[in-house]
Amino acid sequence: MPRTVVRGIRSFPLEAPVVRFLVVPQWQGSPATRAMLLVDGATAIAGDLPRAATTVLDVPVEAGESLGTGVRRLSSLLRTRELVAEAMTADTVVIGGDCSVTAAALAALPGGTDDLAVVWCDAHADMNTPESSPSGAFSGMALRAVLGEGEPQLALSPGVPRDRVITVGMRNLDDEEVAQVDGLTSLSVSDLDSADAVADAVAATGARRVWVHIDVDVLDPAELSGVSEAAPFGLTTSALSTAIRRLRDRVPLAGATISGFAPRTPADAVDDLGALLRLVGAVA
Repeated sequence: MPRTVVRGIRSFPLEAPVVRFLVVPQWQGSPATRAMLLVDGATAIAGDLPRAATTVLDVPVEAGESLGTGVRRLSSLLRTRELVAEAMTADTVVIGGDCSVTAAALAALPGGTDDLAVVWCDAHADMNTPESSPSGAFSGMALRAVLGEGEPQLALSPGVPRDRVITVGMRNLDDEEVAQVDGLTSLSVSDLDSADAVADAVAATGARRVWVHIDVDVLDPAELSGVSEAAPFGLTTSALSTAIRRLRDRVPLAGATISGFAPRTPADAVDDLGALLRLVGAVA
């Protein structure tokens, strides 16, 4: 039996293969007034990851400038994007930070995105552009950037086609976003009553690999409290982790993101780590 190292409440086999974890404590894409709590959230998760397989990026601490665009803090976002590109490898689980770190990860994904489907688990649509965004925060534009639209310096080129994007648990949309979700496959919270719903949707795209993006606000607030903008009637940790495991049985995972954890106190972080590490286990 392989020896194990225990950190916090999860143990990792030392001799078992493990994916690489890339911790990106970016806060500049968030619209929240206490956005820097995302740095604390990323740090808390990193403390329970295997050290030998974990890289923590030294992202900018300053807010940054918009550089004449409609994206707040763009200069810092671009610097973090460069750091992610330098560090990105295959089979990486990215730990945010705000949810826009996925756009940077996919832009640097080894092998590109031509054969990729994206499963976007998020309570919010993230489908604004600089012109439609009420906040100017890039996290609210992140999925639109994955599609190759919005601010050219941040959007994927080429973007992932709409028919290869599956949203999960989306329930809070700005008025300008409602029409923009056309062409995406949308799975509601109740759709995940079927454990195979996500796997079936991805298989139907014909994609050979899949990236799973999880903003933890997709979970019900009763499951996890450490988010900037809680949305009621969300997923259970069990339903989401089971769906991801079923997906991985059928389609190879190119990588994943877990983002949006913003605990208000260290005690809150400890309370939420059980749910978070179940999600880490599902993607890793």
